[in-house]
Amino acid sequence: MRNLRRVCSVILIALVLATVPIDMVLGANRTDEEIFLSKHGVFYQIFVRAFADGNGDGIGDLRGIIERMDYLADLGVSGIWLTPIHPSPTYHKYDVTDYYDVDPENGTLEDFSELIDEAHSRGIRVIMDLVLHHTSTMHPWFVAAAGDPESPYRDYYIWADSDTNVDAPGPWAQRVWHPHATGHYHGLFWDGMPDLNFDNPNVREEAKAIAAFWLDLGVDGFRLDAAMHIYAHAETDQSVEWWVEFKNHLESIKPDVYLVAEVWDKSNVVAPYYAGFDSCFNFDLANLIMLSARGGSDFGLARVAERFINRYAEHSDWIIDAPFLTNHDQDRVMSVLDDVDKAKIAASVYLTLPGNPFVYYGEEIGMKGSGQDENKREPFKWYDVSGPGQTTWRTSNFNTGAWQPSLETQQGDPDSLWSHYRRLIHLRENNLCLKVGSITPVDTGNKQVVGFLREWKDEQVLVLHNLNAAWQDVMLDLNQAANWRTLYSDGEFEWESTIRLSPRSSLIVAHED
Repeated sequence: MRNLRRVCSVILIALVLATVPIDMVLGANRTDEEIFLSKHGVFYQIFVRAFADGNGDGIGDLRGIIERMDYLADLGVSGIWLTPIHPSPTYHKYDVTDYYDVDPENGTLEDFSELIDEAHSRGIRVIMDLVLHHTSTMHPWFVAAAGDPESPYRDYYIWADSDTNVDAPGPWAQRVWHPHATGHYHGLFWDGMPDLNFDNPNVREEAKAIAAFWLDLGVDGFRLDAAMHIYAHAETDQSVEWWVEFKNHLESIKPDVYLVAEVWDKSNVVAPYYAGFDSCFNFDLANLIMLSARGGSDFGLARVAERFINRYAEHSDWIIDAPFLTNHDQDRVMSVLDDVDKAKIAASVYLTLPGNPFVYYGEEIGMKGSGQDENKREPFKWYDVSGPGQTTWRTSNFNTGAWQPSLETQQGDPDSLWSHYRRLIHLRENNLCLKVGSITPVDTGNKQVVGFLREWKDEQVLVLHNLNAAWQDVMLDLNQAANWRTLYSDGEFEWESTIRLSPRSSLIVAHED
């Protein structure tokens, strides 16, 4: 009661003085562990244009997401990641022309505020893509910089000097120096995305102000695009130093802000970035999960996950891994595995690993997509044919004909891939061991079965996944079966002197004293 009175007194003082945001006041009264725990959950990545149409023009928008918020709550996710919604000349919007507004095809700032309110009322956090590495060539900063070498915005970008070899290729053998009437500018990804110059303190302050603007609107955090490339030559130390500066500033505004970064590289390269982020997407682990699900054998999944986490923990006391299967830049899970049972076991694995799992929209119903990027971002299949809210921003090439997954069909089928995802997500969200616990590999004595313990304080959960298409035996020192309670099983199992698991099934049991 004394603690409650103290919190109420602090809030009252803040309201009277009106000098500190309430979120910051509340955060100041939470321990580091409480803030850390509050950042955990299952996130759902929404490619906005493809998800749900709220105004009937066929293009996904914020209004469509608002109208489908009950779907997200029913699925069980506790967070959503919105791909870029800022004004942009491209369909994907990773080249921004205005950081302080919403592209009209997506909606308005008022729609965004309503989305935040609707999500929060259901316990769903909202993070948004923030593309700070580059802008569009149509951004007013670049227009001014390119039009006048004496413009104060000239140094917002990176321009070649007399010693620069403008023909030198980039890390993927691509052209990175692009000609303009007033000189060559650096654009790592393509000539429509000129890189910002983070050596310029004005650019760093602009980035902080942009993030603060969206935090003030209620966003819970950001996904930071191309985080390792924030400086032109990917200098890790310099990049990490900036991201620490950025994180410290945001935490002074919102102590529980959640930052997840795209650092697409090996774990030893990723690890230092945990000084500036809560999470980094685990691309190596994603590849290993997909390989294991496709091949039906364990390639050291639990040991690798534990090793990565220990490596990351050298750079921060509060790391949260970010396991996933594929995202908007990669071939979809079902196109890689081409088998519902394999897709189920892949989902079972990553939804029981430590960290914040990220589900790519449509993954839960088995949508396909490969090749060019647009193929991986096809309209979400709400219906077998069509209906209210269905986007039509492009014709589906992969999710049609003989392969036409839909939510409409799968929601009524307890054995569907969607039902599988929903059960696992709800299980994880309601079990602290699975949600926030550590991982310890368990030797199952069988290369087809991955096993690990998840532990949180005095609680312990054993997870076993049979990756194979045949029954498998597991030898464990768990003879006192009465001390273990079944939390989840999606197949058949026998528990005697050995544990037998049916094909591509999982068993999750909790230890009881």
